[in-house]
Amino acid sequence: MTDEHYLARAIGRVESPLLHRADAPKQGDEGGPDAWLRFDPSVERGLRDLRVGQDVLLLTWLDRADRGVLAVHPRGDLSRPATGVFATRSPDRPNPIGLHRVTILAVDLLAEDGPRLRVSDLEAVDGTPVLDVKPVLPRSTER
Repeated sequence: MTDEHYLARAIGRVESPLLHRADAPKQGDEGGPDAWLRFDPSVERGLRDLRVGQDVLLLTWLDRADRGVLAVHPRGDLSRPATGVFATRSPDRPNPIGLHRVTILAVDLLAEDGPRLRVSDLEAVDGTPVLDVKPVLPRSTER
C-alpha cells in the first residue's frame, strides 16, 4: 500500500457537557446528552434543508484517540478477548472517524456565533471536530 494522505477539514465543533472521554458513554443511546453542533458560517447553505426530528449521521474526528491501537478488549472489558479495532466501535484506531446517529432537535441558522444544530444522544466530548452530516436514508425494499 502507498502512504497516501487526504485532507479533511473540520466544518464545525461539538458543544457538549461531556468534557472528558471518561465521562462519555460507549454509545450515544446509552446516556449520551443533547449537544449543540456549531458550524463554520461558510457551510450554512449546506445546512438549510435539515429539519427538526430528522435522523442524521454525524461524522467527527476523534481528536483525542490513540491512533496506534489495532486491537482492544470490547467495551473496555478485560475478560473479553482482544479484538481487532475494525470489528469494534472503539474510538482508538488508525483513522479515528466517529460515526454517530443522532436526531435533530433544533436548527438555528441565525445564531450570533454561527449556524448550529441541537442533536440528541451524542457521546462525543466538547470540542470534537465535526467532519460531515449525512441524512439517514430509508432502506430500499427493492434490490
